[in-house]
Amino acid sequence: MLNVKIDSEKLNKQFVYIIIKRIFDFCASLVGLICLSPLFLILAVLIKLDDPKGPVFYSQTRVGKSSVKFRMFKFRSMVTNADEIRQSLISQNEVGGPMFKLKHDPRITRVGRIIRKYSLDELPQLINVVNGTMSLVGPRPPLVSEAEKYSSFDDQRLLVKPGCTGMWQVGGRNDVDFDEMVRLDLDYISHRSVWLDLKIIFKTVFIMIKPNGAY
Repeated sequence: MLNVKIDSEKLNKQFVYIIIKRIFDFCASLVGLICLSPLFLILAVLIKLDDPKGPVFYSQTRVGKSSVKFRMFKFRSMVTNADEIRQSLISQNEVGGPMFKLKHDPRITRVGRIIRKYSLDELPQLINVVNGTMSLVGPRPPLVSEAEKYSSFDDQRLLVKPGCTGMWQVGGRNDVDFDEMVRLDLDYISHRSVWLDLKIIFKTVFIMIKPNGAY
């Protein structure tokens, strides 16, 4: 898998899969947003109580399919000036490669630590799925600064739409290093199917109930 070369033309010719995936993404995400609206309200109140001056939602520029940039939405789980503080923490990075992760990140709020553990901070990404910038299942969308450091091999992660969940999330998440994340994502892209997507979604629901390496 280290020398894998994905055929982008073959991916684009998976017409039936692409159509089914988009219909399912749109319908499932729209229903999810409606059904989870009470939970959204509860989380919004908790975030505001924890940090009244900060916003409930957080948006960030990410890189999607074909390197197209878009705004990804999340519940805010960090202090309001987290992006500015990030630069001073780079030397403490615990993950190899372009990604940045700290198990005990000082920027995370009290409520943020809880919602990140159970991946509740990711729920607003259903909005991204509805508007078509993301899919329910796919590679994690990188930051612009991360994508700029990608090799031609890593760039293959950007051949498909990024997802709210994927092989990386169900395969260990933050316990997995960058190279392994790339391997898992390319394995998914090479073998993607409706069945595999459903399998990952069900595993994700289980992990939200019994978290793996999320922090």
